[in-house]
Amino acid sequence: MYEDKILVCKECGNEFTFTAGEQEFYAERGFQNEPQRCKACRDARKNAARGPREYFTAVCAACGGEAKVPFEPKSDRPVYCSDCFAKMREQG
Repeated sequence: MYEDKILVCKECGNEFTFTAGEQEFYAERGFQNEPQRCKACRDARKNAARGPREYFTAVCAACGGEAKVPFEPKSDRPVYCSDCFAKMREQG
């Protein structure tokens, strides 16, 4: 029913593919217009609107090192540094 279309990004001028699956997704949600920007430009636009992310410093509950996290730590919940958090995810 749908076929891939080649569109031109109005931001960077590069060609990008509006896939049949994306077209079906747009139709299911009632979107009338085709995308005007490629994925990279859409993502850049979203991130620019969001602004810089604020990080908080905490002490890692596992190794005692410094942990920078994108949320304000609560005193009743443990906080882990990136390395310890990754190790915990691998284990379980």
